[in-house]
Order: sequence, then structure tokens, then C-alpha cells
Amino acid sequence: MRQNTAHRTHGDTDAVLRSILRDVLGLQAAQVAAFAADTGLFGALPELDSMAVAGLLTEMEDRLDIVIDDDEVDGELLETFGNLLAFAKAKRAK
Repeated sequence: MRQNTAHRTHGDTDAVLRSILRDVLGLQAAQVAAFAADTGLFGALPELDSMAVAGLLTEMEDRLDIVIDDDEVDGELLETFGNLLAFAKAKRAK
């Protein structure tokens, strides 16, 4: 049986992204579990400041096995949980 190599099996992207946000930002599990697609991130979470962004992106690269180029990072990417999740899913699908 052949596996689809385009789909990586490093765990569910949503669950991994939530664990990254929890670990990097020191958020409570219940808070992160309640994130919806329209939940604000940068500017809405005091824990996600400009210094935390670098750590967040590095952890995303490590845990999701993706590469994030500097030109892919903008305000819209970090605006909501849904935007960040869609980006992570698209990167993993490549």
C-alpha cells in the first residue's frame, strides 16, 4: 500500500499548532482549546509580542517540518488563529 507523500503524518496540524501556541506563549490549555478561526492572535494576545513571533515561527518549522520564508510573514498571517492554521496546513501540503 502506497502512502501519499504529500500528506505528512506528524500529527493533526490543528492540534500541533495549538500545542505550539500553548508552549511558546505559556497559555493555558483551555484557552488555546477554545480558539476559533476568528480568534485574534497578534495584537489580541499580550503574550504574542514581536519577540515571541520568532519563537513561534521557529517552533512551527521544527514541529510541523516546514520552512517559513521571511517574505511569507506579515500581519495578516498572525492576525487570527484561522489564518495561521490555514498557512500551516498549506505549507505541510507542499
